Amino acid sequence: MRKLPWFFGILAAGILGSAGAGLEGRQILSVSIFLGFILGTLFYWPFRLAFALVGITLLLAGQVIDIPHLVEFANLDIILFLVAMMIVIGFLENRKFFEVVLERMLDAISHRPRLFFPAMMALAMLTAALVDEVTSILFMTSLTLHLTRRLKLEPFPFLIMIVLATNIGSSATVVGNPIGVLIALRAGLSFADFLRWATPVSVLSLGLAIGILSIYYRKPLAAMAEGVRKAGEKAVEEGRVSAKEFRTAGILFLLTIGGLILHHQAEHLLHLPKNTLLLGVPFLMAGTALLLEQDKARELVEKRVDWWTLTFFILLFASVGTLRYVGVTDRIAQGLTAVAGTNPALLLALILGLSAILTAFLDNILVVATFIPIIADLGAAGAPTASLWWGLLFGGTLGGNATMIGSTANIVAIGMLEKEKYPVRFAQWLGPGLAVTLPTLALAFLLLLLQLPLLK
Repeated sequence: MRKLPWFFGILAAGILGSAGAGLEGRQILSVSIFLGFILGTLFYWPFRLAFALVGITLLLAGQVIDIPHLVEFANLDIILFLVAMMIVIGFLENRKFFEVVLERMLDAISHRPRLFFPAMMALAMLTAALVDEVTSILFMTSLTLHLTRRLKLEPFPFLIMIVLATNIGSSATVVGNPIGVLIALRAGLSFADFLRWATPVSVLSLGLAIGILSIYYRKPLAAMAEGVRKAGEKAVEEGRVSAKEFRTAGILFLLTIGGLILHHQAEHLLHLPKNTLLLGVPFLMAGTALLLEQDKARELVEKRVDWWTLTFFILLFASVGTLRYVGVTDRIAQGLTAVAGTNPALLLALILGLSAILTAFLDNILVVATFIPIIADLGAAGAPTASLWWGLLFGGTLGGNATMIGSTANIVAIGMLEKEKYPVRFAQWLGPGLAVTLPTLALAFLLLLLQLPLLK
């Protein structure tokens, strides 16, 4: 009951603020419903799907969105990607692939146990940068949950560290996050440009995050190091899974990762539309997994795919898209253009800060899509924009670490954790999330600011 005054107080403030900003009736209605949806999700996380369903119903009843646009904004390509990847992950888990990999890692690094989890975070960053954050978080969350189950440790501290590292790593390359592709296409940036301007900032941000989290979670990390040391003293249990099953799972895993890394080159070679194989590879691997499962294929789809989280995603994407549909995001863009002028440092601070704040509560693809025309307009007005594209990238990736709903990776990981009967509260995430988000954003801003003379 103590949450209700905050819920209605913030909602009322949002409505009054929207009216004071001069929004029209449909825009105020869409902001009000969306804000209620978000507040309900944050304050009453276990009931988020109920708030999502009621919110979409109110949007439809208020005629601020229609069925065709709801379907358009639902991002079904992302949903189908997740379905296929969850089937692949389930197949690997059924064959204890992650357990065997984990035991071999424990055996290899037991002589330096305190480096084990920083190495896990580095691995999360690397896989996010090479493939994408969603694929990375699916694999790394499974590995982390197997690790904490093996060592009998509370999973949340280690899971959030993996998620924070994944979001940071997604900024390192053009393929790490869908917003990287959007920015690259609109700004004319290459893979090499990302390696020059984004990767160093991402690597230094990860180093900063590891340092902060080593202090924030020093007790859980000490328990992890002790568990790794003890586990490494035991022989790897090879007998729990046959060599053939492990080899089959390993081949499927490598084909999935390799296909996702090389999908752009394969599309070019086969003259396929862009991102065709980004869906095609997971579909093919999921289909292969179902064939290999034979009579247990239906069980794999029904029990291993997190339909609760996927349904929430569909409704969240559609709700966020409504703000763009009724012109709310356009009004935000106009206000920013009026305030910023052409001062490069001020523009960088505004783009980085505002995109990070919005990303913490909205889909970062929508945020970036909204800011792209703003940056284009600023460039047409004579403002230098080279640094702004990188500010937008880091705002849209690092800002996602602040809250539970700040990125797709966050929600996927929480959904997998909740299947293990570990509920997560908003405040539980906010502390470590902000402890990493604010310093890494400041670091990214400082590094970009120092390089302004070179960014032309």
